Amino acid sequence: MLYAMIDVGSNTIRMAIYEIDGDRVEMLMKKKHTVGLAAYVKDGYMQHQGIDKVVEIIQEYKNFLDELGINRVTAFTTAALRNAINGRDAVREISYRTQTNLMVMSGDDEATFDFIGATHNLDEEKGLLIDIGGGSTEIVYFNYSTIQVKVSLPIGSLSFHTRYTGKEHILPSRSECAEMYAEAEATVSAINEFRDISHAQICGIGGTFKGGMALYNAMYGLPRRNMRMEVRRLRDILKRFQRDYELIVPDKVLLMRTVPERMHTFMPGLVIADVLAKRFGSHDILYSDSGVREGYIYSKILTNDEF
Repeated sequence: MLYAMIDVGSNTIRMAIYEIDGDRVEMLMKKKHTVGLAAYVKDGYMQHQGIDKVVEIIQEYKNFLDELGINRVTAFTTAALRNAINGRDAVREISYRTQTNLMVMSGDDEATFDFIGATHNLDEEKGLLIDIGGGSTEIVYFNYSTIQVKVSLPIGSLSFHTRYTGKEHILPSRSECAEMYAEAEATVSAINEFRDISHAQICGIGGTFKGGMALYNAMYGLPRRNMRMEVRRLRDILKRFQRDYELIVPDKVLLMRTVPERMHTFMPGLVIADVLAKRFGSHDILYSDSGVREGYIYSKILTNDEF
């Protein structure tokens, strides 16, 4: 069976097509548009330009799927529309205009599916799963492969960039990074659910960690297959690319090669990652390239228990 997943996120809108054969799940292809949907939220309201953009891209994906005769499709949206004051109305309009049932995934469900997808083939028995999205950050603490605590935080890489750096700049300054650190630390320190957790292994998923891992490996001369980054080096990366210092040509090349579509969000995302790693006393971060979409398939599609 061929199955398509459309994921309307705060930073990107993705479509992935999977072949499902019994318990075997293989992603065949993926398409994405970097939209920055969270930047279309003004005073808490999703602007109509953002709604039009989502409609345009979902329709493009639907045309592609129709051409191939793929009619099993799940479409969902996360923080950008979930948190908007007019989010329900926006989702209804998008669903009507595209003739697609666009579901709003709660932060709790997002964290659960992230966990199921990322840990399906993970050897770690316990640790923290962290997904730093454009508009929210999901954290799951698991022990013996079972969720113990999960929470969704209202901080994300794109929302930080929009709030502190703005459209006029790509990279944040030292003072803007300090402001991001202050908000992230205040938000994380208010989490009571994780107060007894320390020295936990972090498993990172999503675009922040994907881009951060690619940049990390290139900076430190490590092979692409390396999936671990040392937390102590995050501050060095963040200092190196602050706007206060003129980038040398090799660093410009490095960014364009490793984070071309996330150049404006990788630093805000790594700020959040650094704060979380310090809070939990983690020495390194393990990256996993599976997440919410795969988790949905494992828990809903393979069990015939869709929303």
